[in-house]
Amino acid sequence: MTALITDIEQDLKEARLAKDAARRDALSLLLASLRSAEKDLQRPLSDDEALQVLQRERKKRVEASDAYRAAGREEQAEAEEAELDVIEEFMPEQLTEDEIDDIVDDVIAEVGATSLRDLGRVMADVMPRVSGRADGSVVS
Repeated sequence: MTALITDIEQDLKEARLAKDAARRDALSLLLASLRSAEKDLQRPLSDDEALQVLQRERKKRVEASDAYRAAGREEQAEAEEAELDVIEEFMPEQLTEDEIDDIVDDVIAEVGATSLRDLGRVMADVMPRVSGRADGSVVS
């Protein structure tokens, strides 16, 4: 069991004791996603795999919030954003645009990229370096 799952379980207990329904529900959904991923893999998740599940759940909440807001359903959008806030508590601190630019510049120099055709090679080297700390759409 990863430290992340242990932390989420502990926070879930605290949310239940505090009768914080919104936080309890968000943590329950997050824990269910992590348990489901473990069941699919038929083994405990590594820290990187758990982080990937968090990233996937984060992306779902962002997309759902945007869709609700576009449809004029502000209350549901805010609920998704509240869940997003809970998820982000467990994610590593996000990189700034300047930090991402520096990493991309370093990789471009290492790979010797000169045109857009080299984008795939650059992204393949950049993504492991920013894993969990930046969204792929921001990096590209």
